[in-house]
Amino acid sequence: MSELPLAGRRRGFGFAITATMLMMIAASAPSPFYPELAAQFELPPVAITLIFAVYAFTMLATLLLTGALSDTVGRRPVIATGSVVLAASLLLFWQSGGLAMLLIARALQGIAAGLLLPALSAMVVDFAPPRQSEAASLWNTIAAMTGLGIGAITSAFVLDLVVDASSAVFGTLAVVFILAAAVVWATPDSTRSTRSARSTRSTGVRVERSRSERPRSHLAVPARLRRPLGVAVPAIIAGWATNGLFLALASSLVAQEFGATTHAQQSVAIPIFAVAGIITSVLLRRRSARLVSVYGTSALGVGTALSLLALALNSLPVYLLTVAVVGTGFGTAFMGVLKTLMPRVGPTERAAVMAVIYTVSYLAFGVPTIVAGLLVPVATLRGAMTVVGVVIVVLCAVATMRRLRIRDVPDGNEAAHPVTELSDVLVERADRDGAASAASASGERGSRGRAGEGR
Repeated sequence: MSELPLAGRRRGFGFAITATMLMMIAASAPSPFYPELAAQFELPPVAITLIFAVYAFTMLATLLLTGALSDTVGRRPVIATGSVVLAASLLLFWQSGGLAMLLIARALQGIAAGLLLPALSAMVVDFAPPRQSEAASLWNTIAAMTGLGIGAITSAFVLDLVVDASSAVFGTLAVVFILAAAVVWATPDSTRSTRSARSTRSTGVRVERSRSERPRSHLAVPARLRRPLGVAVPAIIAGWATNGLFLALASSLVAQEFGATTHAQQSVAIPIFAVAGIITSVLLRRRSARLVSVYGTSALGVGTALSLLALALNSLPVYLLTVAVVGTGFGTAFMGVLKTLMPRVGPTERAAVMAVIYTVSYLAFGVPTIVAGLLVPVATLRGAMTVVGVVIVVLCAVATMRRLRIRDVPDGNEAAHPVTELSDVLVERADRDGAASAASASGERGSRGRAGEGR
């Protein structure tokens, strides 16, 4: 990517961050509407979680089928298509008149997100400043958290202040994504530039790329990434399960358990969660991937445990304070995953790897929310949140212990660091020491032999 003009890099980087934020705004904007929709259409709690979760499952299917598509056909066509589909889904949500239409709208939104997320996340990495290795993971995290917070709280205020809130929220967002589908064509073609740079030497002669450098047409994880990705999975599940529960049920929880009456009061936990994650991510951006990851999973687990205590005490201020702790954990846990994995990923593997990360993320995003919705009639909303919360705490403990065993990639070894476990490093070091000893012994034997011949 170094051959691109600086202005082009900045334009592409800015667009990718802005579009990611807007996509997450569209994802969280419906959350404050859920209690109102439940009352309007007389829906049970499980129906609301199903509306929420269908987004996650259609997104998963799209990720599995097309997650690596932008590595092959380019970022711009995939982003343009996803933006148009997202605009259509928002128009359907705006005009919905019942449960069936809401499910169709959210399903389309999930398809759009499955197209957009890996392409936009890879685009952020493509155009990130080359000498700032932490920039891509930081800005991917900031954009997602900012969008989640803005979407929820803005929709809540619009519901409180505007008579036709759905027109104001969903109509406006639909127009924005139609514009995004057009604006993306003004950004550089990052994948073409990457392929050209890797297939042409300084003399201008095209050379055959190795198998690992070719774009992948299917969803796959390179062998060198499977171990660190496996270690990251508990952190991804814990973080995104928490995220899903906040977006689907936090407004109803604050209304039922703490007596909040306005939509802004009911949704206040979501922006607190997001802002805390953003601030902590910025403060820890230059720290090692291991430190960021361990802090993230620890804060997520401790914050979740404290939030269950706040529910038992029935204290809204304490609950909101614990939400801030949880937010710092989610933001840094996800950034830690990206900081751990992305330095090992080649340019033609980025969308595929991001698609795998988001496949795990949104599976965790949807399934616990459905489980919680099914538990509500049996165990109440507080009981359902407690059950899922205990599982999240256990996952955080497992994630923290496993991440402590993984070494970080040294600077400058991008996409080429083969072994990451501390035990493997010790074995490598022993092998190198043994090879050096063998070479030294061989050299000594050769010297003695030459000396004997001289005599």
